Amino acid sequence: MQRNRWFGLTLAAAAVVALGALAGSAQARPASTANTQAAGTYKIGIVYSRTGLLAAYGAQYIQGLRYGLAYATQGKMAVNGRKLELRIVDDGGDPAKAVAATKDLIGQGYKIIAGTVSSGVALQLAPLAEQNRILYISGPAAADAITGVNRYTFRSGRQTYQDVKTAATFLRGTGRKVVVFAQDSAFGAGNFAAVNAVLGGQGQNVSRMLVPLSAQDFTPFAQQARQANPDLLFVAWAGTTAPAMWRALEQQGVFGVSNRIVTGLAERATWSTFGDVAAKIQFLSHYVSTAPKNKVNDFLVRSMRKRNQVPDLFTPDGFVAGQMIVRALTQARGDNVDRMISALEGWSFVGPKGQQTIRQADHAMIQPMFQVKLVKNARGNWQPQVLSRIKGQFLAPPAPRN
Repeated sequence: MQRNRWFGLTLAAAAVVALGALAGSAQARPASTANTQAAGTYKIGIVYSRTGLLAAYGAQYIQGLRYGLAYATQGKMAVNGRKLELRIVDDGGDPAKAVAATKDLIGQGYKIIAGTVSSGVALQLAPLAEQNRILYISGPAAADAITGVNRYTFRSGRQTYQDVKTAATFLRGTGRKVVVFAQDSAFGAGNFAAVNAVLGGQGQNVSRMLVPLSAQDFTPFAQQARQANPDLLFVAWAGTTAPAMWRALEQQGVFGVSNRIVTGLAERATWSTFGDVAAKIQFLSHYVSTAPKNKVNDFLVRSMRKRNQVPDLFTPDGFVAGQMIVRALTQARGDNVDRMISALEGWSFVGPKGQQTIRQADHAMIQPMFQVKLVKNARGNWQPQVLSRIKGQFLAPPAPRN
């Protein structure tokens, strides 16, 4: 599978680091040489962040995965007459830990690995999947470099390019100066690369301000953002430090300087932490449960309501992974990896978000996105108001060139 030149530029440094780390490690035993698959079951390895910076996202993913498997198997949790058996492993957001866990699962004969929350983790697991010829379905990890990296790697969530294309729909009439305010990580670097490619390609002057992942005091960085005086501040942030970051931006008067502040709407637990500045932010949304109108989302919302729960930001990523796993095993009539890949390539289906398609050429997940704003309800709580639904084909990343 050839990779697009655009993707070759996106996160190139991160990819080199990932490949270098793998080159120096022992290769796991290929799945084809292992024979530990229990009779009557399909063993599926889930490597995700149960703990660590992105633990909240991991919890949403696992929750969605279980509902997705239940939906796709009509509650039987079996495919082709064989039960689905999940082996769930916590990587803590640590790439080295994730690689070790994945190698162990591959050595035990697991042919399907899914669940990755961290982009830094996904960039190391993707080459491992190719080396060992297993099916790998990344989860919420958003790095663009995951798309098209090899024929064994898929994704069940969106990617950074789709975030940025959605953000660009807010930008009509803004000035030329854009600052990307993000974490110094694969996720943050990927957001800058995407903003630079999309908005820089439209004539905007794009610069970046990357904050160390270890930072706890965000005041100095907020001051720099204010001094930069951008026409647009694009904030790309993930994890538990987001509330402190937003408070720092507010305290340093950034909202009184930037013409517009655009960011992705994070998980529900963060909405109350914005304070009054929530009304000043323009949000692109990967998913809010009130936005899609389809039977799959109805199933998810209804099923979770019975447990007094509401789907969150990355619940669909897990749900879609469940749909993909069942599709691959059903159409392949087993867990032959080449057949499972063929079953997924080009597949068009309805997920919780709506109509989605796995692009055959590079496994990009074409999907809708949403514009939303936060408004206060009668109780004084912030709730999303959907402004617009943007069809997946308008947000699709560049296709690879032959």
